[in-house]
Amino acid sequence: MTFQAEWLRATLLATSLAFTLNGSALADSAVPPNTKPAEFKVTDFLLDNGMEVVVIPDHRAPIVTHMVWYKIGSADEPPGKSGIAHFFEHLMFKATTHHAAGEFDRAVSDIGGSNNAFTSYDYTAFHETVAPSALEQMMGFEADRMRNLILTDDVIKTERDVILEERRSRIDNNPQAVLDEEVDATLWQNQPYRIPVIGWMQEMEQLNRVDATAFYDKYYRPNNAVLIVAGDVEPDMVKALAEKTYGKVARGPDLPPRIRPVEPEQNTKRTVTLTDARVSVPSFSTQWVVPSYHTGKPGEAEALDLLAEILGGGNRSRLYQALVVQQGIASSAGAYFQGTMLDDTNFTVYGAPRGDAKLADVEAAVDAEVARIASGGVTADELEKAKDRYVRSMVFARDKQDSMAEIYGSTLATGGNVQDVQQWPDRIRKVTADEVKAVAARYLVLARSTTGYLLPQQQAGN
Repeated sequence: MTFQAEWLRATLLATSLAFTLNGSALADSAVPPNTKPAEFKVTDFLLDNGMEVVVIPDHRAPIVTHMVWYKIGSADEPPGKSGIAHFFEHLMFKATTHHAAGEFDRAVSDIGGSNNAFTSYDYTAFHETVAPSALEQMMGFEADRMRNLILTDDVIKTERDVILEERRSRIDNNPQAVLDEEVDATLWQNQPYRIPVIGWMQEMEQLNRVDATAFYDKYYRPNNAVLIVAGDVEPDMVKALAEKTYGKVARGPDLPPRIRPVEPEQNTKRTVTLTDARVSVPSFSTQWVVPSYHTGKPGEAEALDLLAEILGGGNRSRLYQALVVQQGIASSAGAYFQGTMLDDTNFTVYGAPRGDAKLADVEAAVDAEVARIASGGVTADELEKAKDRYVRSMVFARDKQDSMAEIYGSTLATGGNVQDVQQWPDRIRKVTADEVKAVAARYLVLARSTTGYLLPQQQAGN
């Protein structure tokens, strides 16, 4: 069980491309050889109680990934209750009126499957990967804990201690994580993305059974959930099993629209500096508030995705080639874009020096590459190559059921739909060089940025 800020899930780059590397999985070029395209047809339907179901057939292996996504994340938490979304993710693994604590986990383990969960700003998800014959059993367990948890003061206290220790070990004991929190709290002046997913310690310590019960009763309902089933299954079978299990769960009250505080116009450059004796190599990152796939104008998010790829999306990018290969001043340099968010999101560039190079030199070189695109744009050749790399990456993304389930789930949980995923390749192909230049010039303005510096102790005051 984990709390999940998108960029902490794996690597910064891999996560930043999570939407783009999976979003076009239904493109013709993504269908593996000798496989009938019809086998990859995605089915989407609603149960009578309002639960949305998406089925992604893939018959190449006798396994199935089963995910339940709740449209509730840390950015939806009541003021003063930070961390309760992640806290409740933990509580979902406790006893219900039908199953003892740990029984679900043991059932998955006994059949050689795997299960876990994660919480992000905009959603909470629970997932299992098992043999298709166990799908009904997984649905039964998930449908049961959707409404039948037993929450006692003892259960609350024990699990609260667990999340407090998780914060100490993952955040307070990690200089980079501490800096990330401070940068987020500075980048976002009003939007709840400024609050860490795991929560602030002083508020986590006060979470109680009343808070948990109110949160459960409000958000853990079938009409606030999306079921994704990917693997060796047929849509008709999934529908029958879903109606037999989830369909028995009563619909909850309709929730109001997810309208959050609006970010004010940003018109200052802000910096955050953390020095720590545990840091051996200095580094920096600069972030800007930009539109997401949900909030951007048509084509903007796609252009930002391609901008991130061209600027800093790997060893073929401008930043890597200029700073690491040609100048030799950086050990790392890149860019990433957090596209799949309910509200506006962030675009980030980062770097760290190599050898005798100074951090200031790396930062200046990164800024220069950003300015070069904002003023001169990108070439037709590098734009087409970036598009091609994205489309070719679909072949590999399609090989992972959990990747497919995650992209559909995260898209539907943040205001999108199945068609948004299916039409993504066409939209990315339509992006022009002028559009990439335009978003760089419009959004990547240093006077409206937030930069974080992580420095070794001896550099304090330099």
